Amino acid sequence: MDKKNILIVEDHRDISDLLKDFLTEHGYDVECAYNGREASGLLKEKEYTLVLMDLMLPYKSGDTLIGELRTHSDTPVICLSAKSGMETRLEVLRMGADDYILKPFDLDEVLVRMEVVLRRSRVAGKQDMRHKSRTEAILCAGDLKMYLEENRVEYQGSNISLTWKEYELLQLFLKQPMKTFTKANLYESVWKDTYYCEDNTINVHLSNLRNKLKKATGQDYIDTVWGVGYRLKEEKGNGSDN
Repeated sequence: MDKKNILIVEDHRDISDLLKDFLTEHGYDVECAYNGREASGLLKEKEYTLVLMDLMLPYKSGDTLIGELRTHSDTPVICLSAKSGMETRLEVLRMGADDYILKPFDLDEVLVRMEVVLRRSRVAGKQDMRHKSRTEAILCAGDLKMYLEENRVEYQGSNISLTWKEYELLQLFLKQPMKTFTKANLYESVWKDTYYCEDNTINVHLSNLRNKLKKATGQDYIDTVWGVGYRLKEEKGNGSDN
């Protein structure tokens, strides 16, 4: 397999060493940070394929690190935490984490979860490249614009910071403004996996996207079609500039 560089952010050295040895044996290049301040510096200086991150860290917490990272990168993050509360998990997902694994964990489960997240990230990147073209370089909904070649969203000239999943969800709505998407449609299009059952993943990311758009524009851009799914609000226009 191709080498992938992984950052482990974990203050317990025995856990960090265990993960590092295990992942190295499976072909990964691994670097470790033992507190939030050290991890913050590394994440600003280097690019990683994936980050395994504890939430309770000295100097700077894991959720703070995720918030910092999402301002400039869509690098996948899997949280490792002993916090089992549903609200904690949902909040971490809202902030941009891609998965959440409870401690104590099984090493094989960590490996499988990593492979799933990396596969989704890789497929999403390839899919995005296939859909870019000069004839659809910009998608619009009123003053809201998405620049596909730059992976950027702005409103009246001001950039809106979105996670990669939020960006892909918005792109679906802008490309097909008349379509009502079911949760299965959204999950299978953005996460590139089969939607088996009801969970909070779609709700969390849609809520986060809606809140960011509302904060930036003062408007609601996504309608809930009760019993069916979600769509772009009818009064918002959609188009593309060549």
